[in-house]
Order: sequence, then structure tokens, then C-alpha cells
Amino acid sequence: GLTLLLPVLINSRSNWSETKLRIFCTASGVQELEKEHKGMTVLLSKFRIDYSDLVIISYANAAPKSKTKEWFDSLIRPFRQSGEGNHIKERELETFQYRTDRYLRLRELLQDHSSDSNLVVMTLPILRKGDFSAPLYMAWLDTLTANMPPFMLVRGNQTSVLTFYS
Repeated sequence: GLTLLLPVLINSRSNWSETKLRIFCTASGVQELEKEHKGMTVLLSKFRIDYSDLVIISYANAAPKSKTKEWFDSLIRPFRQSGEGNHIKERELETFQYRTDRYLRLRELLQDHSSDSNLVVMTLPILRKGDFSAPLYMAWLDTLTANMPPFMLVRGNQTSVLTFYS
């Protein structure tokens, strides 16, 4: 809700009124693509949200490119050294390899679809405290936002901010 509401509110301001609202979301698989598209179209219609493009991405779980993995490895290299302080351990990287690959793939999709945007609004990835180190989490955030247009990461408090009456 909040991740969608903020761009709509920003778009209502005079200096942003000419911008196009493009909405991207992921689907579980190719078979869910049409169902997700229809469901999202209905939801946007109920809330009277004008958008120029709705893209349902079904290949978000594909493996990231080796170039992207190399970029990420160079990003975390300083935090993998042993010694004092907070570092990323090899075991932690192995445990969270799926999430890391997902964020790397999302980076590729963001670069493909949103590199020329005026503003990107995305839900902030939140995981349970203590499951991973701060350097790994910050590397994930950097992965999503590095060399991108202005980026707004949004996290609500699980309270609905959009209401409609039937």
C-alpha cells in the first residue's frame, strides 16, 4: 500500500504531474502471469490509480549474470577480511545465497527497466534482526540502489494505508 501510495501522492504535485507512473511487480511463475496482471489491474482500478504501464515480471528468480555476481563480490570484498569488527562470514554468504542472488537479479531488472526514471520507489527489504550481518544487509541495499536514479526505499508498519468502499 504505502509503496504505491507515495508515488501517487508525489505524482499529484504540480512539478511531478507530467511524470508517468509505471508499476512493476513479480509473479510466482509464468502460469501466474495473467492472473497477477488481472488482479493488479482490478486493484489499481478500485483505488482509481492512473498508471501508464503495468509490468508483471515472472523471471525475477532467474540466476543473475556472472558480471553482476563479480560486481557484488568486489563490493563485499573489503568486508570479508578477517580481523576486528563486523565482517561477512563465508557461512553467512552460503546461507543467504538465494537472497543475494534474488537481489542481484532485481538489480539487473532495475537497470533494464528503471535506469532512466526520475524516481524509483521500492519496498525496503526487511529481514529478521540477527539473521545476518549489517555489512551484508547494506551490501544488498547498495546492490539495489547503486548507480541508479534517485531511489526511495519504503517500509510501512503493516497497517493498511489504502481503503476502498465497495
